[in-house]
Amino acid sequence: METQKKHISVLTACYNEEENVAALIEAVAAVFNKMPQYTYEHLFIDNSSSDKTVTILREIAKTNKHVKVIVNARNFGHIRSPFHGLIQCKGDAVISLVADFQDPPEMIEQFLNKWEEGYKIVIGIKNKSKENPIMFAIRKTFYNLLSSVSGNDATIKNFTGFGLYDQKFISVLRDLDDPYPYFRGRGKNQK
Repeated sequence: METQKKHISVLTACYNEEENVAALIEAVAAVFNKMPQYTYEHLFIDNSSSDKTVTILREIAKTNKHVKVIVNARNFGHIRSPFHGLIQCKGDAVISLVADFQDPPEMIEQFLNKWEEGYKIVIGIKNKSKENPIMFAIRKTFYNLLSSVSGNDATIKNFTGFGLYDQKFISVLRDLDDPYPYFRGRGKNQK
């Protein structure tokens, strides 16, 4: 008797990523081609891009059964748009991955291995970045300040949302009545 393959949703929130989306689709496909034990979908949620991102995604989706596209009617911001995308994903696990290759697609396999070990959330921590060094330093300083002001190590430093989320966690998100959920913090008993 053949067992049912686990289905994985890869979520990519994007805004003006015409130069990256096709290459990202290929990179994600290459990862899953090495893991035939899974089926997958690659869901893009576009935050009202003003370039050709949507046109490119729609063209690819016509022939690539893995690619699905949600197009926002307006820009809902960098928190609400990806959050809406997360709760639309139906996979047994959801992997959040940005379009600009700041999150390496090859880590998907490591995330899935940890998930198979029983972890419900597996996150990627960014210790260095290809982004503007000044912006990276400002972001790092902000989260260090937030931790010191809060009186404990409440934030997960250098965490941008890149990670794997089990569908049980996604189900909890669907029940939240908060359009701006905070993902970068820790629970009290976590280390």
